[in-house]
Amino acid sequence: MKEHQATLVADGFVFLESPRWHDNRLWVSDVFDFKLYTVSEDGIRSVVCNVPGRPAGIGFLPDKTPIVVSCAEKKLMMVSEGALSVYADLTDVAAGDLNDLVVDDVGRVYVGNFGYDLFGGAPIEVTEMHVVEPDGSIRVAAAGLEFPNGTVIKDDGRTLVVAETWRGKLTAYDRSVNGELSNRRLFADLDGRQPDGICVDKHGAIWAGCYNTGEFIRVLEGGEITDRIKFEGNAVSCAIGGSNGNMLFCCVYLGTDEQLQARQPRSAIYKAELAD
Repeated sequence: MKEHQATLVADGFVFLESPRWHDNRLWVSDVFDFKLYTVSEDGIRSVVCNVPGRPAGIGFLPDKTPIVVSCAEKKLMMVSEGALSVYADLTDVAAGDLNDLVVDDVGRVYVGNFGYDLFGGAPIEVTEMHVVEPDGSIRVAAAGLEFPNGTVIKDDGRTLVVAETWRGKLTAYDRSVNGELSNRRLFADLDGRQPDGICVDKHGAIWAGCYNTGEFIRVLEGGEITDRIKFEGNAVSCAIGGSNGNMLFCCVYLGTDEQLQARQPRSAIYKAELAD
């Protein structure tokens, strides 16, 4: 297994999630500071907007319009010139707070939810992933998921992979041309690691932030781990981008659970250059 070293890009955030490289910038949600940011490769940050209800998953429609999750409000919000408007309201269909998302080439948005009242201490329940079609209709894309989290589309759109955090697994589906998911199967068992945010590299391997172990790992279908970046903290989520398209951006939390509960700004972005 190859070990990588990462360098600091920017710090002083409360809790960063769901990084996406788009338009030569890293877009990222500060969940507990209720802000959507863009961050340059050299660490210059700008606030795009405040997001009520805690921001999380970020995606971009085919016309490049940003979409961001409002977790507690169970809505997908569209961003235009720093202002928010409701793109889709999942209040009546999502069993828990919304979480991460992925957008396909035609603008379908696949979004998961917690499935239960995480912050209220309710027991874990399996839940559904929904898809919002370009016409605004909403349907169940997949069921029986345990805390669906980071999600990617790979293999030229033929495969969707979702991180089931509490199960410690990456779960794959075949994806048809009309966006239907089928043939649920195990992509990788992460052996006790809890995957949070994930991204896919150009070879089809998955990079996963493993929250409980502080590792970002590159895993192949079947479970072989080829690369790792280790932090003394929580590994949250990651994205590949940068000016050369070969930089892995890692969002980490470098504090204690008590510091997070106190909303102390201990979250940071690091980067590591990947091999071709």
